[in-house]
Amino acid sequence: MILTVSLSPCIDVNIEVDSLSVGMSHKIISKRIFYTGKSINVSIGLARLGVRAFVTGFMYEDNGRLFEQELHREGINYKFVWSRGRVRENYKFVDHKSMLTEFDDVSPEISLQRQDDLVRLVSEFAPGCEAVFVAGGLAKGMTADFYERILKAVPEGVLKVVDSEGDRLRYALGCGVDLIKPNVEELERTLGIKVKSPEGALDGAKQLVNMGAGRVLLSLGKDGAIITDGKKSYYCKSNNVAMNSTVGAGDAMVAAAMNALVHGCDNAEILKCGVAAGTAAVITPDTISFRREKYDEIFSLLSVKEI
Repeated sequence: MILTVSLSPCIDVNIEVDSLSVGMSHKIISKRIFYTGKSINVSIGLARLGVRAFVTGFMYEDNGRLFEQELHREGINYKFVWSRGRVRENYKFVDHKSMLTEFDDVSPEISLQRQDDLVRLVSEFAPGCEAVFVAGGLAKGMTADFYERILKAVPEGVLKVVDSEGDRLRYALGCGVDLIKPNVEELERTLGIKVKSPEGALDGAKQLVNMGAGRVLLSLGKDGAIITDGKKSYYCKSNNVAMNSTVGAGDAMVAAAMNALVHGCDNAEILKCGVAAGTAAVITPDTISFRREKYDEIFSLLSVKEI
């Protein structure tokens, strides 16, 4: 079983409009609502691969039951730490020029008692798991070292996977992490650098290895991804596909890569699995994950090269 720890669930409301002008009235062409968050998305991706996943983390009383319905549909078990308030809602508007305008909400405050409750849940569930995944922003009342607290509750022998950036990632790396999955922008913000070439991206990934990452799976968006353990590095290019949705593509990549890691695959195979899932997710509309048949189809067409 793989445990995923959701620190910042959210409801993504994706709205398509003909145009978007400040101070004007607009008619909605289409609206899609996703009950999401990195760890929840990863759990769904694992379930699509036939892996038993268990979700824990923070949830909010006013509208959190909607997430339970989503997890029930996917056959995923869960146990949340409940707090007062509403799950944050993010609004994404896309106009006829494909211009994206976003309004991101902030999670309500999480008390110190609830933070302690989540650490206890992780220490309770983690010993029975093969891997633990931690991701998400921090609510009001939380500090970046909460990542350290969570990971210290994971016993030795259980794989640790993290998707984060900045101070949160630095605290996580201090605990030793088996796999992290930044994208280029997150890499830049964490290291305070500007990536100007593929070589620069690889150098940045190796810096994260030196900071405590066992492997860095660096997403390059439509250009694919690289993976490095500081000694050997590999590159896998995505297939050229129509991008129907980028929602959850990075989380799909994490799910497949983590599954491969748990099964003892080498880094080249971990990379190939991740790219296959991420690509399958972007061609699958109206969902936050991918379909297994598309994953298998794309996986069979990919190739990996050492760089």
